[in-house]
Amino acid sequence: MMRKLCVFAICLGLVFGLHTLAAAKTLKIGTLSPLTGPYAQDGTDILQGVKTAVALVEAAGGIPGFDKIEVLPGDSACDGGKATMAANKHINSGVHAVVGAYCSSATIPASVPLNEAKIIQITPASTHEDVTERGFKYLFRACPRDDAQAAAMVSFLENALKIKTLALIDDKQTYTVGLTKNIRHLVENHGKIKIVAHEHIAPGDKDFTAVLTKLKKIDPDAIYMSTYQPEGSLMARQAKALGLRAHLLSEDAVYHPKYIEVAGKAAEGSFLTFAKAPDTPERRNFEAEYKKMWGVKKIGSYAYYAFDAANIILGAVKIAKSTDPDKLEQVIRSTTWKGATGTIKFDHKGDRGASYIIWVVKNGEFVPYWNPQTGQYF
Repeated sequence: MMRKLCVFAICLGLVFGLHTLAAAKTLKIGTLSPLTGPYAQDGTDILQGVKTAVALVEAAGGIPGFDKIEVLPGDSACDGGKATMAANKHINSGVHAVVGAYCSSATIPASVPLNEAKIIQITPASTHEDVTERGFKYLFRACPRDDAQAAAMVSFLENALKIKTLALIDDKQTYTVGLTKNIRHLVENHGKIKIVAHEHIAPGDKDFTAVLTKLKKIDPDAIYMSTYQPEGSLMARQAKALGLRAHLLSEDAVYHPKYIEVAGKAAEGSFLTFAKAPDTPERRNFEAEYKKMWGVKKIGSYAYYAFDAANIILGAVKIAKSTDPDKLEQVIRSTTWKGATGTIKFDHKGDRGASYIIWVVKNGEFVPYWNPQTGQYF
């Protein structure tokens, strides 16, 4: 009899053990960002921003109903085909949501299968208008848009710098071409500035001597570098070495500590567009944890947006008490979120209401310079 009771107890234990294993649930968050290639630093920033958010949430007790949160990295390589393959891999892996991608040229195609699979996607970095203009229900953007960025830059050129001539440079990618197209449209409509050149480089180029020598002969008042890193910093160095007198201006993809680190003194006095986030407890907590986790002194710009994107997803799961995509979409769209980049409230397109300011590189730091909304200097 005793032996039978023991056998029964063992069997009962096995049943409960198997039940516990069956009940164990993992919340899977996928990422899409360039983990290889010339933009791998930005992609790593995004991945680490997501992992930082997960670490803080798990340290605070995690998400009810889930035993753990798993981050599944996906390498988009800033390439539409590779990003789509990575998105499909995420779908097959059963991810509940995705943070990414970085380049608009990767986010736009990758969002098609993700939206069809009803998987929530929040891009922390893709600013091209077409990301959200297509009306995808499950797609959101945590950063501002390029039409707002172009408008901020043109306002600065016209009303603060008051230049007369402008040269444009882009690298033929979706994001960079979209920006120069917007800037050209605004400049030509306003009629205050003349575009005297529009040059093109290739992604990954390192020598811009030919293009910059051509621009030196034209001698524009300003040169707008619509590119990524490290091309931006290399171009700034070479422009200064060739003695170009033009103001150097660029955008949010170049707004990264690496720009100043690589360009050195050549970065001094250059102007860039990027949003200005308030100093909040959320921002300070993120910075402290990120620096501790990853052993860095300075944080890449899009780590902030990735952190917020991940927290919005995790917060939505907690509020909805579900990973059902329709419930998550409703919670994300109807909730006002507080993050490291400020207050986030998504509109019907999935965009947030953030705006850009003009920053200047001064004494090796990005310093707020001019506010396009008020026309005032900081």
